[in-house]
Amino acid sequence: MNPTAASDALEWSIDGCTIGRAMEVLGEKWTLVVLREVVNGIRRFDDMRVRTGVPRQVLSNRLAMLVDQGVLKRVPYRDPGARERHEYRLTPKGLDLYPVLITLLEWGNKYLADPAGPPLRFTHRDCGAEVHAEIHCADGHLLADRREVVPRPGPGARRR
Repeated sequence: MNPTAASDALEWSIDGCTIGRAMEVLGEKWTLVVLREVVNGIRRFDDMRVRTGVPRQVLSNRLAMLVDQGVLKRVPYRDPGARERHEYRLTPKGLDLYPVLITLLEWGNKYLADPAGPPLRFTHRDCGAEVHAEIHCADGHLLADRREVVPRPGPGARRR
């Protein structure tokens, strides 16, 4: 970042930053692990707990928070002879997190995967090809070089 850009950025308040607000919802490790499981079709509490090793109370808290935030919804089910329980499904708000999860997975696969390769990938249901996240501007230009993206104050920005 050039010195002028840095000084310009310092003129604007970051109060109400939506990245900060999103991280209040998503910024804890187990939250993204829970979302990974739901995306993978693991929707029941006990299955998630056994598969991930998330402590029971932590999992309960994360699921409740994601439901409260409208990212997941609880759907009742009943196994024969058992009491009614709930499984968790993505809401439209939760489905909108797919690009975030894909981008996070790609970054992890690139920099953190074991030598044998990553244990998870996203594929297109119809053709089976791997799915990748890309950045496009509103006019449809593909921005392959991340340095082509420049942060600017948005309509809700306020001067300091």
